[in-house]
Amino acid sequence: MDKITIEGVLLTPLKRIHHPKGDVFHGIKKSDEGYAGFGEAYFSTIHFEDTKPWKKHLEMTLNFVVPLGDIRFVIFDDRENSETKNSFFDVSLGENNYQRITIPPGVWVAFAGVGANYNLLLNLANLEHDPNEIERKENLTDIPYLW
Repeated sequence: MDKITIEGVLLTPLKRIHHPKGDVFHGIKKSDEGYAGFGEAYFSTIHFEDTKPWKKHLEMTLNFVVPLGDIRFVIFDDRENSETKNSFFDVSLGENNYQRITIPPGVWVAFAGVGANYNLLLNLANLEHDPNEIERKENLTDIPYLW
């Protein structure tokens, strides 16, 4: 398991059950650590070598799962009262590292498609999407990190 360097961020190993007619990919159970309720689930894709810039949810807990491809996540903590303020956490998840990353409210996340084929992200969020509870940085360089 990767060493977590941001307070409140969790990496949870997930089961992938192989079956000759199609695999089963676990995502989250309400008994799992990191489960904060259910608001919505959605899928997103990211192309190889593309990066989606920084965003921070003010209330929403994110639970990202990558069942296809590989996606690199970088998380930045700028929370005033956090023990890990000004820390970064960098992890790639996907077919070869099948885990769920739980991202608490108040931290920044950006991600890049590192799989050469199809990169699919599932977010199991505790709240329904609300554009008023998100902060965005339009440029990746707005938070200095060596990608």
